[in-house]
Amino acid sequence: MTAESGSAFGGGYPLSSRVLSPIFTVLDLFWLFLAGYLSHYFVIGGSLIAHENYLYAIILALIIFFFLGHYARIYSFSTLLAPLTNLPNLAIVCMTTFMLLLAVAFSLKVSEDYSRIWMYSFGLASFATILSYRLVAFVIINYLAGRGICTRKVVVLGGGKQTEQLLRQLENEKPAVNKVVGIFDDRIGRVGPTVAGYSLLGNMKALIKFVRENHVDDIIVALPWNADERQLAIVSRLRELPAHVHLVSDLVGFRFPHRPSPNHFGGLPMIEVVDSPLSGFKVVVKALEDRILGSLALLLFSPVLLAVAIAIRLESKGPVLFKQKRYGYNNKIFEIYKFRSMYHNGEEQKKTVQASKDDPRITRVGKFIRRTSLDELPQLFNVVNGTMSLVGPRPHAVDHNEEYSALIEGYFARHKVKPGITGWAQVKGYRGETNTLEKMEARVNYDTYYVENWSLFFDLQILVMTVFVGFINKNAY
Repeated sequence: MTAESGSAFGGGYPLSSRVLSPIFTVLDLFWLFLAGYLSHYFVIGGSLIAHENYLYAIILALIIFFFLGHYARIYSFSTLLAPLTNLPNLAIVCMTTFMLLLAVAFSLKVSEDYSRIWMYSFGLASFATILSYRLVAFVIINYLAGRGICTRKVVVLGGGKQTEQLLRQLENEKPAVNKVVGIFDDRIGRVGPTVAGYSLLGNMKALIKFVRENHVDDIIVALPWNADERQLAIVSRLRELPAHVHLVSDLVGFRFPHRPSPNHFGGLPMIEVVDSPLSGFKVVVKALEDRILGSLALLLFSPVLLAVAIAIRLESKGPVLFKQKRYGYNNKIFEIYKFRSMYHNGEEQKKTVQASKDDPRITRVGKFIRRTSLDELPQLFNVVNGTMSLVGPRPHAVDHNEEYSALIEGYFARHKVKPGITGWAQVKGYRGETNTLEKMEARVNYDTYYVENWSLFFDLQILVMTVFVGFINKNAY
């Protein structure tokens, strides 16, 4: 068995408890409501709205089931992917829900207002429908996982006995939602060339390059826990990659009984030490934010875009737009768009020189659009085409990236999300020229904070702050 070539690794739709749990929660409540509605239709007849006492009972059952279900962990990843094994838990939650519903009815002395046949029908139908759809969902997930559509791409660092044990357990998973796509180890001379049938693809440096070039969801560090200093150094380097990082237990951890982990690795004894900032539904929320707000902003600012383009064309010769290679998400190079603010001499700069105060290269129009940030407006096209976000760390020139990454520890952590037109560092005053290492370190610290604390509300906060403090900036020359 060998790991597949990098070109074969697509992003797919990786499953996790963060994705499955809310989906199954909504579906459970939907089928529970449908069971109550159909029981009322066949047993009582007439409109459910007209018999509001039955509607209230169904809503109360939904609330009770929701809290009991999460307390009983029927939405953990391992439970959802083993519906028959966890059948007793589901049965207990359903039975307890209707026992509590009856208890409330007796306490309020309204039990005589309800049909007992309806109550029994509601309870049995709820259990039957929820179990049935969960079984169907399991079959569908198993099919999709077998075709590699909803699998998580996993790489492992370490080629010892721990890795062999880990690989054996992952191969026995049903459904096979975790797909190992690479094994790496710094001790290639002592380990290799294969580990449990998987080809050893290289050392730590090769792992980082592999993750940069391919879609990887999880990195598992399978090394002895007594090598704590080495573990710390490894995790510090892996923290810059856009993937979840896990430490698998030492060999002894496989020998003791343990509770199933709530994450997508089921019962494997491991801990997550680095979270991916944008995963699960957060990816969808961020993408919708960029597409919707980006398109609206492009439409809103279209007259301004046209006016600035005409002003640039009238003042000096050369293209209206300035294009430059920048590092973006996961260190991938993309082409950023800006309005040209300097005189065009037809020569391509080999080294990026930051603009400074009274820079003779800047045109009169350029000075105005740089001071008001209007030169950044064409980046709305980058947002719409998916290479940038409205909010995120500002992308630096390629040579600046290479220079500062060697000087600032954890610099590349800012590339775990897409770069943005505006960002947390910019609204905090770190926009424009960064002529000292301290200024760049401060900008990187703000960027890293944003990456590790992303939320939709945080993005909206930054956008509002940009309106008030981001357009007029004394540091932009």
